[in-house]
Amino acid sequence: MRVHYLQHVPFEGPGSIEPSLTGEGHLLSSTHLYKDPVFPEIDAFDFLIVMGGPMGIFEVKNYPWLTGEKSFIGEAIESGKTVLGICLGAQLIADVLGAKVYKNSYKEIGWFDIKVTPETDATVLAGTIPSPLKVFHWHGDTFDLPEGAVNIASSEACPNQGFILENRILALQFHLETTRESASALIENSRHELNNGKFIQPEEEMLAEPARFDRINQVMKNVLQTLTGTS
Repeated sequence: MRVHYLQHVPFEGPGSIEPSLTGEGHLLSSTHLYKDPVFPEIDAFDFLIVMGGPMGIFEVKNYPWLTGEKSFIGEAIESGKTVLGICLGAQLIADVLGAKVYKNSYKEIGWFDIKVTPETDATVLAGTIPSPLKVFHWHGDTFDLPEGAVNIASSEACPNQGFILENRILALQFHLETTRESASALIENSRHELNNGKFIQPEEEMLAEPARFDRINQVMKNVLQTLTGTS
């Protein structure tokens, strides 16, 4: 399968997604919006992945390429592509699908449990994400569910942790792709967000248990296998 990903900042790349996909023989290409916001032709890929980033979806004045990105995501959805959005990417997908995106009651940064909803069992993700699962978070915004979408997970801080629509459009607020190295890069570049919030962990705690990253990376691989039909 031909997979294309959109990256918003240098320090928030695909993480474990890249080896998971290339290891299965999929072809991977990318657009780095912070350098060259030129999108591929819609027939040049089968699967679009939209990564995270520190900006909000409405910060068009500071990031004018957001307007084109939203149009591109909409075109990919309308064309029947498989689409995965992570964090900012999930919020962009929600917005494109007509759902409200807004500040969450809390910032959620660090390792916190998600619980998979019973409704997930009626989707292609049935059995793919363990529940409960301690996953890596770094977000302050959230979204309402688009019409027809299934809420797949919740956490104490955020009731809408993700959704799936038509078994091909998946939005995840949380990060399953984060490695210890990519978490360190996030911390280095966004340390100013680490205050004493209720759901914000100290950086030492976020990096303390390497096995956590291996665990979520395996779940990410399982999700990708489901979306690409290779499971």
